[in-house]
Amino acid sequence: MQTWEELVEASATLIWIASTLHVAVNFGQYPYGGLILNRPIICRRFMPEKGSPEYDVLAKNPEKEFLKTITGKKETLIDLTVIEILSRHASDEFNLGQRDGGDYWTSDAGPLEAFKRFGKNLEEIEKKLIEKNNDETLRNRYGPAKMPYTLLYPSSEEGLTFRGIPNSISI
Repeated sequence: MQTWEELVEASATLIWIASTLHVAVNFGQYPYGGLILNRPIICRRFMPEKGSPEYDVLAKNPEKEFLKTITGKKETLIDLTVIEILSRHASDEFNLGQRDGGDYWTSDAGPLEAFKRFGKNLEEIEKKLIEKNNDETLRNRYGPAKMPYTLLYPSSEEGLTFRGIPNSISI
Protein backbone atom coordinates (compact mmCIF):
# COMPACT_ATOMS: atom_id res chain seq x y z
CA MET A 1 0.00 0.00 0.00
CA GLN A 2 1.29 3.36 -0.99
CA THR A 3 -1.44 5.83 0.03
CA TRP A 4 -4.00 6.51 2.75
CA GLU A 5 -6.74 5.86 0.21
CA GLU A 6 -5.39 2.35 -0.40
CA LEU A 7 -5.24 1.72 3.35
CA VAL A 8 -8.82 2.97 3.81
CA GLU A 9 -10.07 0.83 0.92
CA ALA A 10 -8.30 -2.30 2.19
CA SER A 11 -9.57 -1.70 5.74
CA ALA A 12 -13.14 -1.10 4.54
CA THR A 13 -13.01 -4.32 2.49
CA LEU A 14 -11.77 -6.34 5.47
CA ILE A 15 -14.44 -4.87 7.74
CA TRP A 16 -17.14 -5.57 5.10
CA ILE A 17 -16.07 -9.20 4.67
CA ALA A 18 -15.74 -9.89 8.41
CA SER A 19 -19.04 -8.25 9.32
CA THR A 20 -21.75 -7.43 6.80
CA LEU A 21 -20.94 -9.96 4.07
CA HIS A 22 -20.67 -12.71 6.68
CA VAL A 23 -24.04 -11.69 8.12
CA ALA A 24 -25.73 -11.65 4.71
CA VAL A 25 -24.56 -15.22 4.07
CA ASN A 26 -24.74 -16.67 7.59
CA PHE A 27 -27.82 -15.32 9.36
CA GLY A 28 -30.06 -15.75 6.32
CA GLN A 29 -29.66 -19.53 6.24
CA TYR A 30 -32.29 -20.52 8.79
CA PRO A 31 -35.43 -18.86 7.33
CA TYR A 32 -34.84 -20.79 4.10
CA GLY A 33 -32.85 -23.85 5.21
CA GLY A 34 -34.85 -24.42 8.39
CA LEU A 35 -37.35 -26.30 6.25
CA ILE A 36 -35.37 -29.28 4.99
CA LEU A 37 -37.64 -29.66 1.96
CA ASN A 38 -36.25 -26.35 0.69
CA ARG A 39 -32.72 -27.75 0.47
CA PRO A 40 -32.15 -31.39 1.33
CA ILE A 41 -28.50 -32.00 2.14
CA ILE A 42 -28.26 -35.35 0.38
CA CYS A 43 -30.09 -37.35 -2.23
CA ARG A 44 -30.09 -41.05 -1.45
CA ARG A 45 -30.85 -42.25 -4.98
CA PHE A 46 -30.91 -41.13 -8.60
CA MET A 47 -33.99 -39.86 -10.33
CA PRO A 48 -35.62 -42.92 -11.97
CA GLU A 49 -35.55 -43.29 -15.73
CA LYS A 50 -38.83 -42.91 -17.55
CA GLY A 51 -40.29 -46.35 -18.28
CA SER A 52 -38.55 -48.08 -15.35
CA PRO A 53 -40.51 -49.77 -12.52
CA GLU A 54 -39.12 -47.14 -10.10
CA TYR A 55 -40.51 -44.37 -12.32
CA ASP A 56 -43.97 -45.96 -12.24
CA VAL A 57 -43.85 -45.99 -8.41
CA LEU A 58 -42.75 -42.32 -8.44
CA ALA A 59 -45.60 -41.38 -10.78
CA LYS A 60 -48.19 -43.03 -8.51
CA ASN A 61 -47.04 -41.36 -5.27
CA PRO A 62 -44.45 -38.60 -5.85
CA GLU A 63 -44.54 -37.22 -2.29
CA LYS A 64 -43.78 -40.58 -0.69
CA GLU A 65 -40.98 -41.32 -3.15
CA PHE A 66 -39.54 -37.83 -2.70
CA LEU A 67 -39.39 -38.33 1.08
CA LYS A 68 -37.59 -41.66 0.56
CA THR A 69 -35.03 -39.87 -1.60
CA ILE A 70 -34.07 -36.89 0.53
CA THR A 71 -32.20 -36.59 3.81
CA GLY A 72 -33.06 -39.02 6.59
CA LYS A 73 -34.22 -38.01 10.07
CA LYS A 74 -30.81 -38.22 11.76
CA GLU A 75 -29.02 -36.16 9.11
CA THR A 76 -31.89 -33.66 9.08
CA LEU A 77 -31.68 -33.12 12.83
CA ILE A 78 -27.91 -32.64 12.68
CA ASP A 79 -28.24 -30.21 9.76
CA LEU A 80 -31.01 -28.17 11.36
CA THR A 81 -29.11 -28.00 14.65
CA VAL A 82 -26.03 -26.65 12.90
CA ILE A 83 -28.04 -24.12 10.88
CA GLU A 84 -29.84 -22.91 13.99
CA ILE A 85 -26.60 -22.51 15.96
CA LEU A 86 -24.97 -20.61 13.09
CA SER A 87 -28.02 -18.35 12.66
CA ARG A 88 -28.38 -17.46 16.34
CA HIS A 89 -27.06 -14.28 17.96
CA ALA A 90 -25.25 -14.81 21.27
CA SER A 91 -26.39 -13.18 24.52
CA ASP A 92 -23.05 -11.41 25.01
CA GLU A 93 -22.84 -10.08 21.46
CA PHE A 94 -22.45 -6.42 20.49
CA ASN A 95 -23.68 -5.01 17.21
CA LEU A 96 -21.56 -3.16 14.68
CA GLY A 97 -21.11 0.40 15.93
CA GLN A 98 -21.37 -0.66 19.58
CA ARG A 99 -18.81 -1.49 22.27
CA ASP A 100 -19.14 -3.17 25.65
CA GLY A 101 -19.65 0.16 27.44
CA GLY A 102 -16.09 1.25 28.04
CA ASP A 103 -13.99 3.70 26.08
CA TYR A 104 -10.85 1.98 27.32
CA TRP A 105 -9.74 1.05 23.80
CA THR A 106 -8.42 4.57 23.25
CA SER A 107 -8.11 7.82 25.14
CA ASP A 108 -7.96 9.85 21.93
CA ALA A 109 -11.08 12.00 21.55
CA GLY A 110 -10.99 11.92 17.73
CA PRO A 111 -11.49 8.15 17.29
CA LEU A 112 -14.03 8.06 20.15
CA GLU A 113 -16.11 10.77 18.47
CA ALA A 114 -15.79 9.09 15.05
CA PHE A 115 -16.98 5.80 16.55
CA LYS A 116 -20.00 7.52 18.10
CA ARG A 117 -20.84 9.13 14.73
CA PHE A 118 -20.48 5.74 13.06
CA GLY A 119 -22.94 4.20 15.55
CA LYS A 120 -25.44 7.03 15.00
CA ASN A 121 -25.11 6.64 11.21
CA LEU A 122 -25.93 2.94 11.54
CA GLU A 123 -29.03 3.81 13.61
CA GLU A 124 -30.17 6.19 10.85
CA ILE A 125 -29.53 3.56 8.19
CA GLU A 126 -31.69 1.07 10.10
CA LYS A 127 -34.51 3.63 10.39
CA LYS A 128 -34.37 4.19 6.61
CA LEU A 129 -34.42 0.44 5.95
CA ILE A 130 -37.47 0.05 8.19
CA GLU A 131 -39.22 2.91 6.37
CA LYS A 132 -38.48 1.31 3.00
CA ASN A 133 -39.68 -2.09 4.21
CA ASN A 134 -42.96 -0.47 5.33
CA ASP A 135 -43.45 1.43 2.06
CA GLU A 136 -46.24 -0.34 0.14
CA THR A 137 -45.11 1.26 -3.12
CA LEU A 138 -41.86 -0.73 -2.92
CA ARG A 139 -43.48 -4.16 -3.40
CA ASN A 140 -40.13 -5.73 -4.19
CA ARG A 141 -39.34 -5.33 -0.48
CA TYR A 142 -41.72 -8.12 0.47
CA GLY A 143 -42.47 -10.48 -2.37
CA PRO A 144 -45.33 -12.95 -2.18
CA ALA A 145 -44.36 -14.12 1.34
CA LYS A 146 -44.68 -10.57 2.70
CA MET A 147 -41.45 -10.91 4.68
CA PRO A 148 -39.39 -7.73 4.85
CA TYR A 149 -35.65 -7.99 4.23
CA THR A 150 -34.02 -7.48 7.63
CA LEU A 151 -30.69 -9.29 7.38
CA LEU A 152 -28.60 -6.14 7.11
CA TYR A 153 -30.35 -4.16 9.83
CA PRO A 154 -27.41 -3.13 12.01
CA SER A 155 -29.05 -4.11 15.33
CA SER A 156 -30.35 -7.34 16.78
CA GLU A 157 -31.29 -8.99 20.02
CA GLU A 158 -30.24 -12.43 21.21
CA GLY A 159 -31.56 -15.49 19.37
CA LEU A 160 -32.94 -16.25 15.91
CA THR A 161 -33.78 -12.77 14.69
CA PHE A 162 -32.67 -12.88 11.02
CA ARG A 163 -31.10 -9.47 11.45
CA GLY A 164 -28.13 -7.67 12.98
CA ILE A 165 -24.42 -7.25 12.28
CA PRO A 166 -22.26 -8.42 15.20
CA ASN A 167 -19.22 -6.38 16.14
CA SER A 168 -16.86 -9.35 16.28
CA ILE A 169 -13.91 -7.03 16.75
CA SER A 170 -15.01 -6.22 20.32
CA ILE A 171 -14.90 -9.84 21.50
